[in-house]
Amino acid sequence: MSSDPMPIRVLVVDDHPLIAEGIAGLLAVQADMKVIAEAGNGREAIQQFRLHRPDVTLMDLQMPRMSGFDAIGAILGEFPEARIVVLTTYEGDVQALRALKAGARAYLIKDSLNRELLATIRAVHAGKKSMSAKVSFQVAEHATDEALSPAEVRVLRLIADGNGNKEIAARLSISEDTVKGQVRNILSKLAAKDRTHAAMIGLRRGIIEF
Repeated sequence: MSSDPMPIRVLVVDDHPLIAEGIAGLLAVQADMKVIAEAGNGREAIQQFRLHRPDVTLMDLQMPRMSGFDAIGAILGEFPEARIVVLTTYEGDVQALRALKAGARAYLIKDSLNRELLATIRAVHAGKKSMSAKVSFQVAEHATDEALSPAEVRVLRLIADGNGNKEIAARLSISEDTVKGQVRNILSKLAAKDRTHAAMIGLRRGIIEF
């Protein structure tokens, strides 16, 4: 009988086949890891998790049918001990903190997978938490920033969609003066030069999404 330890069983969840294939190839040459299943959206992730009960799940966030955020919540609702690593293209501190608060054990940027993925899988399997170096810097940089209110986030989202103050006021059933005040607050809190700059910052930090 072999005395080798059981490999870490990994579920890969990503709607981009090339990303999933790349991860599978990276893990295939590791003696202590094994991809046991793949999924292309949040719903499939839940199904595959129930079926295989992986040791570690690698979860993309932006996916069709059901997002990674929703899948994380559903999986942890059924399996509180699930160990989930978020893989994303977004470096934003707000989105990273949201993922960790949802229960993810680690947050990695996809362009750093070759350098950080294997160590992160092993760390999470051992019960530790981890965050990509890039994201850690973003979180530290904005740790003392005043957060946008939910109302300001709604306005920022509409700004990013190209709406003017009048259109935003009509969409949200508030006065144009209220919108102007919220825009001033948004520019101040984000240290943005103008509305376009504010929208770019909001997207980069994960405050709003496309």
